[in-house]
Amino acid sequence: MSTPAAEHVPTLHLTAPTVLVTFSGPDRSGVSTRVFSALDDHGVEVIDVEQLVVRGRLVLSVLVTTPEDLPRFESDMTRVGAELSLEVESVHGTGDNRPRRVGRSQVVVLGAPLMPDALAALTEGINQLGGNIDRIVRMARYPVTAIRMEVSGADPDALQSELAAIGHRYGTDVAVQEHGILRHAQRLVVMDVDSTLIQGEVIEMLAAHAGCEEAVAEVTERAMRGELDFSESLHERVAQLRGVPESALDEVYGGLEYTPGARTMIRTLKRLGYRFALVSGGFTQIIERIAADLDIDYFAANELEVRDGELTGRVVGRVVDRAGKADALRSFAGQAGINVRNTVAIGDGANDLDMLAAAGLGIAFNAKPLVRDQAQTSVNVPYLDAIVYLMGITREEVEAADAADGTAST
Repeated sequence: MSTPAAEHVPTLHLTAPTVLVTFSGPDRSGVSTRVFSALDDHGVEVIDVEQLVVRGRLVLSVLVTTPEDLPRFESDMTRVGAELSLEVESVHGTGDNRPRRVGRSQVVVLGAPLMPDALAALTEGINQLGGNIDRIVRMARYPVTAIRMEVSGADPDALQSELAAIGHRYGTDVAVQEHGILRHAQRLVVMDVDSTLIQGEVIEMLAAHAGCEEAVAEVTERAMRGELDFSESLHERVAQLRGVPESALDEVYGGLEYTPGARTMIRTLKRLGYRFALVSGGFTQIIERIAADLDIDYFAANELEVRDGELTGRVVGRVVDRAGKADALRSFAGQAGINVRNTVAIGDGANDLDMLAAAGLGIAFNAKPLVRDQAQTSVNVPYLDAIVYLMGITREEVEAADAADGTAST
C-alpha cells in the first residue's frame, strides 16, 4: 500500500546542511509570496518559518535545505531583497533549529505601565534559570500592557517562583504556565465573589442596613488577626444582622458593582466553552442572582435564615469556609467532567488559599500580601479581563468577537 502524501516523513538528517535566510525592513503586500516563489526556483525544502511585523517593520526568517547552487541562491535572495527594499542575511548551519529544550513555558507579563527595567530583570531571571526566550508577542495594550514570552529550557515551577518575586519588586504581574496540549483543553474558572467579582463585601453592605457596621468590622478585624477562624467570625457577624428586613437583600443586590472587566472576561471565555463557578463565603440570596445574571454554571455559598420577612441572625447548614471552597472546586470540576489540573481559581483573601492551591492555576486578584505571596500567580491590576491574557487570548481577539456580536466590553 502506498503512503499518503500527508504521512510523508521528512528525511532531513540532523547533520544535513541548511541555510537560514532572514529578510527585514518595511512591510508591504506580497512580500511572503515573492520570497517563497524565489525559494521555489531553487528546489529547496522549507524546514521552518517565522514572521513578525511591528509598526510596519517586517522580519521574515525561512530555514531551508541547502540548494545545489549556493552562490546563485544567495545572489537571488539578495536581488529579491533589493526589489522589496529589504535587508537580507544568510546563515549556514546544519539540521533543524537547535533541539527544542525541555520545560517549555508560556510567561505572561502584565504592567500598567510596563517599564523596560522590569523586562530587563525578568529576562535576566529567565537566563539565569537556563531558559531561552524563543518568541515574544504583545497580547494587549490597554487597559494594561500584556506580553507573552515562549520560553524553553527552564523548569516552569522554578520560573514561576523566581519571576513572580522579580515582578513584585518592579510592580509587574507575571504568570507562568506549562506550554503543553492541556492549555487548549476546556477549563473551569472558579471565582470568589466579595472584592473579586464584585467591589466591596456583601456582609458590610447588609450591616449598613442594620446600623452595625462598626461591630461587624470589629469582628472582621479579629478574624484577620487570627483570633477567630472564618466560621466563627461569620456566625458572629451574621448575628449582628438579626432583625434586618429581608428586603435589604434586594437593596444590596441592586447596588452591587461588578469589578471592571468581569462581564468581558466571562463572556470571552464562555465563547470558548469554559465553565464558570462562584464559591463564596457570602450568601446564596445574593450569589444565586449574580449567577443567573452572568450565566454562571455552578455556585456554592452560605444561606441566611429568614423568618417572617426578617433575617434571624443565623446561617443555615454547613458554612462554606476555606476548606469548603476547595471542596466545592473539586466537586464542580467533577460535575463538569473537567480535570482539576484544568481549573482556574481566582480570589483575594486568606479564605481562598486552599482553593487557589487546589486549582491547576491559582490567581490572587488584588490580594492581601499573605495571599499574594502564597498563590501561584497574582494579578494586581483592577481589571478582571486581564485574566484572559493568561489564557493566551489577545485584546484584539476579544474586541473582534465583541464587535461580531455587537457587544460592548465591560
